[in-house]
Amino acid sequence: MNKEVSNAGTNLIWKKVTLLGFTLFFILISDAILSFWVPNFIEKTFSNPLLMGFIISFSSAVGLLADLVLPQLIRGVTVRKLLLLSIFTSFTFILTLFFSYLWPLFILILTAMAFWGIYYELIGFAQQQFVADSTPLRLHSSVWGILTIFKSSAYFLGPIIASFLLSKNSGVSIFVSLIFLGIGFLLYLSQHKKQDRVIAFDTSNVSIRRELLHWKALFVHVWPVVVLSLFIGLIDSSFWTVGAVYTEKLASQSPAGRLFLPFYALPSLFTGVIISRLRLVDGKKKRAEVFVLLASIALIETVFFNSIYYILFMVITASTLIWLASPLLDAVYSDLVVRMGRERRHLIGLSSSSISVAYIVGPVIAGYLTSVFNEKYTFSIIGIAGVVICMFLLFITPKKLHLPQKEINTWE
Repeated sequence: MNKEVSNAGTNLIWKKVTLLGFTLFFILISDAILSFWVPNFIEKTFSNPLLMGFIISFSSAVGLLADLVLPQLIRGVTVRKLLLLSIFTSFTFILTLFFSYLWPLFILILTAMAFWGIYYELIGFAQQQFVADSTPLRLHSSVWGILTIFKSSAYFLGPIIASFLLSKNSGVSIFVSLIFLGIGFLLYLSQHKKQDRVIAFDTSNVSIRRELLHWKALFVHVWPVVVLSLFIGLIDSSFWTVGAVYTEKLASQSPAGRLFLPFYALPSLFTGVIISRLRLVDGKKKRAEVFVLLASIALIETVFFNSIYYILFMVITASTLIWLASPLLDAVYSDLVVRMGRERRHLIGLSSSSISVAYIVGPVIAGYLTSVFNEKYTFSIIGIAGVVICMFLLFITPKKLHLPQKEINTWE
């Protein structure tokens, strides 16, 4: 009888995960289309890859500020409401982007980037809190693996759709992304509060200084995971900025070149299945570090041959390894979030901030390297940095990360 009850509970969890996954798919495919379109739009508008990097990094700077403030503002907010806020902010971003397309003023583009940054943090908080609050510890890796499949499907199809639309009409991408967002909103409405569980967050007055002190206390103990997350974010941001422009350049040489960015997203369609089936409980950190090390070596290899097919092979190899590592790191964060108890919001903010920082520095670094060398050398140089970072982390990362529980218990 207990086994039947347990199976029924597990089936209910997977139904919730699937519902959330489909909702995320349509929200994120809208975002993926614009993630491809925006760098090309800015590059054509200003003809400067470094400036393009700075503009896109502004969205992450705003996102980092949101990471500092959101944990202290989202009192009693449900996962469902966080999703609604994400959809609303994404709609505002698309609307502002439309006006930027009509009147490409610098201030309008920066305003759009600001809404984009806030949207990313809101949807990131919603996902982390759903996994930590609605799924058992033993299923964290599997749940992240399944959610990664939905997310990756969106980011695989998005660039293909966007590249096709870009070749037909530059502005139509905005309207198509709005349609996908609308479908995501309808799916959200159809869920009838299935995810409407109140988040156990305490109220605190907004204080950026206090939040930074909390992050500092946590960072001392979890920094290996944060550093690896930051580097993965740097790779990801490089592909979705410089890589989006590089895709269009390769496409002008060969139709196969149009697959550069989609091939980066493709492996996550099946790596999520692999991770979900493995149901790893231990050794997630070390495995993630090994995967990113091997991915970095593959990125270095892209510089040695001019064949587009060779470059695509190395990109899909690197991406496969990166997307094997990513859900493992998400699962590590979810494990830690559960151990944080009522103060979990601070760790979610810290984990989100690592991505924000990566997307602040990543586009700028990638834009600078591209302006000095070219896109292919940019990814190879990033790969060299990855080898150094991962080798270091493999030697020093402890088997278990310990949280400062006594200090955490003193936080208001």
